[in-house]
Amino acid sequence: MKQEEFEKVQKRLGNVSRRDFMKLCSAVAATMALPGTVVPKIAHAITSPTRPPVIWLHGSECTGCSMSLLRSEHPTLEKLIFDLISLDFHETVSAGAGHQAEEALHKAVEENFGKFILVIEGAIPMKDGGVFCRIAGKNFVQTVKEIGAKAGAVIAIGSCASWGGVAAMDPNPTGCVGVQEVLPEKKVISLPGCPPNPYNLLSTIIHYLTFNRMPVLDDENRPKFAYGRLIHEHCERRPHFDNGRFARSFGDEGHRQGYCLYYLGCKGPVTYANCSTMQFGDAGSGCWPVGIGHPCFGCAEKGVGFNIPQFTTSPVIHTTPAAAHAPITLERGEGVSVKSAALMAGAAGVAIGAGAVFTAKLSGKEDKHENKEA
Repeated sequence: MKQEEFEKVQKRLGNVSRRDFMKLCSAVAATMALPGTVVPKIAHAITSPTRPPVIWLHGSECTGCSMSLLRSEHPTLEKLIFDLISLDFHETVSAGAGHQAEEALHKAVEENFGKFILVIEGAIPMKDGGVFCRIAGKNFVQTVKEIGAKAGAVIAIGSCASWGGVAAMDPNPTGCVGVQEVLPEKKVISLPGCPPNPYNLLSTIIHYLTFNRMPVLDDENRPKFAYGRLIHEHCERRPHFDNGRFARSFGDEGHRQGYCLYYLGCKGPVTYANCSTMQFGDAGSGCWPVGIGHPCFGCAEKGVGFNIPQFTTSPVIHTTPAAAHAPITLERGEGVSVKSAALMAGAAGVAIGAGAVFTAKLSGKEDKHENKEA
């Protein structure tokens, strides 16, 4: 990067060294499993005065995905929406309301026709024409169809938007569905989770900004860099699983010792997500369900976490190996050895740690947490 280009970075992002900025770009590339040769492209995209316009809509949901975004610190919300992207409309954080907010929405759509990224949070009720979710006198399903047709890319954030989630749990009285069913002509990028990690959204947007296309997706339209590996592969309790050490009930000796939660209904062996490496809430390592002693219930997988009557620990849905240390047969391929899983987790940790150095300075604070992604 030329010196004059970096001076623009400093003016826009604050007092940050050239070295730390390039660490950020390298971390983003590594997190998305991209080669080092794309780092200059990412740097150029981030420093470009033209930031990707983002329009964020809400359907049937609890706003938990937005709350997760609000609590992110690497970068902080204001750095994200003012310096990295252009959040042109978001009902929850909007200063305006009523007619003023609707006017801002339609203005943003028309001014960025075919260029903006549409982020949809929440499921879409379809029963009785979608009357169960109305905004500004219009059924939400109609709004999604109209604005979705004008978007350059569409991202469904959270399990509700991805495939219905909590809102579509049996008996699903309002007929809630995911965004893809409403926009069949579009390839909707899914970022499931309840809530999903906000950094998966940031990385997806940066990839789109850099290459003018979305990252490589799996068969569920989820970015492979975030949903390409099972949680179990790099879970911090994996060594206990491999050595036959399991908690059998909440509060027993194994549970107090931090043993594997497989027999308590953990869905890590059948859930594809990066929760175990990315953590949640910027509260330090261990800040995710398994890290605090609760089994993963598979919120990032359709038909795993939300096919149960209670929103708590569910019964074990996978087959327990005959021997406690037996390898698990993965649903989408062959099992992964402990050694290879550890190497992958270590590589991810290096990239995340590099990004944390930059983002701590970006927010004006010393970073006291571990395993963070910019």
